[in-house]
Amino acid sequence: MRRFWQPGFWGRGRDEDHKSAGQVAAAAAAEFAPLPAPDPTAAAFFDVDNTMMRGASIYYFARGLASRKLFTMRDLAMFAWGQAAFRLRGSENSEHIGSAKEAALAFVAGQKVSGIVKLSEEIYDEVMADRIWHGTRTLALQHLDSGQQVWLVTATPVEVARTIAHRLGLTGALGTVAETREGVYTGRLVGNLLHGPAKAEAVRALAQREGLDLARCSAYSDSINDLPLLTVVGHPHAVNPDAELRAHARDHGWPVHDFRTGRKVTMIALPAAAGAGALAGGVAAGIALRRHYRTS
Repeated sequence: MRRFWQPGFWGRGRDEDHKSAGQVAAAAAAEFAPLPAPDPTAAAFFDVDNTMMRGASIYYFARGLASRKLFTMRDLAMFAWGQAAFRLRGSENSEHIGSAKEAALAFVAGQKVSGIVKLSEEIYDEVMADRIWHGTRTLALQHLDSGQQVWLVTATPVEVARTIAHRLGLTGALGTVAETREGVYTGRLVGNLLHGPAKAEAVRALAQREGLDLARCSAYSDSINDLPLLTVVGHPHAVNPDAELRAHARDHGWPVHDFRTGRKVTMIALPAAAGAGALAGGVAAGIALRRHYRTS
C-alpha cells in the first residue's frame, strides 16, 4: 500500500503541489492594497502627556520605578503632590524650569542605561499602554498611512519616549536627554528640558536632518506651553486642549480634537501633566524629601 508521504499518493508530485500552492498564495497577496507611497517632506509631531496619553508619562515611569524599589513611595507621593500643586498655581517660571534641569532625572543616577530602557518597556506595558488615547493614536496612524513620518516630542526622558514610539509603531521620539558616562546615568541633563521653545528647535533641527518642509508638517498638543511647537509647522492641531489653547485654536481656526469623556479633564492618581513646571515641582520635591530623609 502506498503511504501518503510517498510520491504519487495524491496523484501529483508534492513538488508540483507546493509550486501550485505558492503561486496561489502569491496571487492572493497581490490583491491587497499597496503600501502608501512615501511622502518624504512631510511629518507629524505629537506631544505625549495628555495628548497621546492620559496623564504624565514621567509620573507613570516614576510609579513603575517605585514599585521596583528604585524610587520610594514617599518620593512618589511628593511627586504627585508637586504636580497637583503646580496645576493649582497654573503657571511656570524660570525657577521651576531651573529646578527641573537639576533634578528631573536624579532618581536614575547610577543606573545603567540598558537597565532603564528595559524597565521603561516593562512599565509601558504595565501602566501606560491602557492610557493611550485611541483617538490620538488614530490620528498618528493616518499620517503613517499617508507615508509620512510621525515623531513624539516630549519633555519626558528620551528612553521612555522612544519606548512609547516603538510600542505605537511610530517613526521615533524627541525627548529630554540625560547625561551618561560609560553606559551609566550621571543624574544630570544634557542641555535643558525639551520644553516650550526647545521643542520647536528640536523639530527644526530634525526637519533639516530629514529634509522636511515644515510648512507641510503637522503638530498636535494639549497645552498652550507648546505654542512654539504648534506654530513652527503649517498644520497645528489642538488635542484635549487646556482653556488657553482652546481659545487660541478657535481664534486661529485650528482643528480641535477632544477625546475626553464629556470633555472633562480628569486626574488619574494625580498624574496630569502641566509641562516642565509640573515635572520640576513634582520631581524636585521628591528628590528634596529623599535627601532630607537620608540626612536626618
